[in-house]
Amino acid sequence: MDLQESRERLFKHLSWEIRDARVVDAMKRVPRERFVPQELRDAAYEDHPLGIGFGQTISQPFIVAVMLQAIELKETDSVLEVGTGSGYVAAILGELAAKVVSVEIVPELADSARTTVEALGYTNVHIHLVPKTTLGWIPDAPYDAIIVSAGAPSVPPLLLGQLRWNGRMVIPVGSRWQQNLVKITRTPEGDIVDDLGGCFFVPLLGEGAWNG
Repeated sequence: MDLQESRERLFKHLSWEIRDARVVDAMKRVPRERFVPQELRDAAYEDHPLGIGFGQTISQPFIVAVMLQAIELKETDSVLEVGTGSGYVAAILGELAAKVVSVEIVPELADSARTTVEALGYTNVHIHLVPKTTLGWIPDAPYDAIIVSAGAPSVPPLLLGQLRWNGRMVIPVGSRWQQNLVKITRTPEGDIVDDLGGCFFVPLLGEGAWNG
């Protein structure tokens, strides 16, 4: 199967499974093959994670779509992504929101993602290299939404504090080997938590997450 056929099959599947057509349309506009290593280009539209080096992966397209649907982005929103990786999700967020701030702890990945995102013309996506002990990007907080592309043992208070009231965060929570994807809506009356199902992500490092 060639790349175009694989792409068409993937988006046919996503169109059946994801009710928010805006999310699927945004994903269609982002060339996933630009965010994977050259030797994996032919597998870019297969519905599973792919290695991008440094022990990191580009997430499964279906899981990306579920996360993006859950945070219910508006075109005027400011969104934080924790774990830039390849920059693929940051680019999709750039299609959906007014401002995207994405943070990464691996210098090579931050540089590569920034180069790719800029080459594709996303002027509203800002990628920052941060220390392993840092979670999020406080200078641009609060955010309307936060998407976390790594698994945490629990919801880090430091990230929750960077959400506006009625802001949404989607984050994998659980052990290092198995997590559940959860959506947290921050309200003055208390946090609303929705379970979106099982998943597997690389560990989230930093204050309130894993130590290393």
